[in-house]
Amino acid sequence: MKKRIVIKIGTTVLTKPSGVINEATIERIVDDVAELLNSGAEVIIVTSGAIGAGLGRLKLQGGSIREKQALASIGQGHLMSIYEKFFRKHNRLVAQVLLTSDDLAQRQRYLNARNTLLTLLSLGAVPVVNENDTVAVEEIKFGDNDRLSALVASKVEADQLVILTDVDGFFSQDPRVERKVKLIKEIEAITPDLEEKASGRGTQRGTGGMVTKLEAARIATASGITMYIANGNKEKVIREIWKGENPGTKFLPGKEKIVSRKRWIAFDTRIEGKIAVDEGAREALLKRGKSLLPSGISGVEGRFNTGACVAVVDTEGKEFARGLTSYSSDEIEKIKGKKTSQIETTLGYKDYDEVIHRDNLVILKE
Repeated sequence: MKKRIVIKIGTTVLTKPSGVINEATIERIVDDVAELLNSGAEVIIVTSGAIGAGLGRLKLQGGSIREKQALASIGQGHLMSIYEKFFRKHNRLVAQVLLTSDDLAQRQRYLNARNTLLTLLSLGAVPVVNENDTVAVEEIKFGDNDRLSALVASKVEADQLVILTDVDGFFSQDPRVERKVKLIKEIEAITPDLEEKASGRGTQRGTGGMVTKLEAARIATASGITMYIANGNKEKVIREIWKGENPGTKFLPGKEKIVSRKRWIAFDTRIEGKIAVDEGAREALLKRGKSLLPSGISGVEGRFNTGACVAVVDTEGKEFARGLTSYSSDEIEKIKGKKTSQIETTLGYKDYDEVIHRDNLVILKE
């Protein structure tokens, strides 16, 4: 079976400080990707740089959402033409795939996007994925391409996710600010200490920082994917990773891989509300793999319909699970704290015994 790799290229790698696309960098990365393809790999590129490319073309600083969307529209076409030019040298086809989080939040569209990507790979093409910044509004934005790359990697069951940025990996402190820093070569689990180290790092031209890369790692490793953060400005880092070397920071895959449908629930769906549960219900979900019954529910937050994805929180308000509801928020409000046998007498009907069935429930943390 072919090894499948998703490579995310950040804005700070793709563009010069002025915002102009750095074609020499793209050519170098494409040459590396071509070597992987010739060695039998399947590669998907998740690219940033559309807005940056637009900035370079118009010499304009986009401030408002409308200006940024216009810049993305201009820059995306320019960006794809560059990828196409350099891949043509290697007799490789590229395919543009533009996504919004809405495309992944709806199950049928999620499956359609997945099938399209897999078909492109089977045809020998290189999918070049980007967020559809031209139409995406705040409610349907991924937020950054780090998260998008992890969702794409999870969707296509990739073996590796490589995030190329402008630093060598994950450091004990921000190397662009502090002089005495230590590169963390391997990470087994994402801890609160790591999250604290990552906070507050970002760039003017990109939307992501180390916080978003940790979120990407959380998604990737839970999906059984090995993830790397490496410096995309250095030569041959992609080839080194392909050969089994670690030129940056390596995140090890989790011991228990979340199955495909539950990955969609955990990472792709939009949270529409919260359900608070008591300690007994929390233990039943975490330790015994049970479904969520109305008797263990202490509160409901938000307005949502049947089938909505909600966060399940403990007595302190901390989310530990996520799932699809069998009842609406209004119905749950009426049956919370009651026994299953009381659902019909309370509502006048009973469609399900469970508020969230265990098959529709994903445990995020214990």
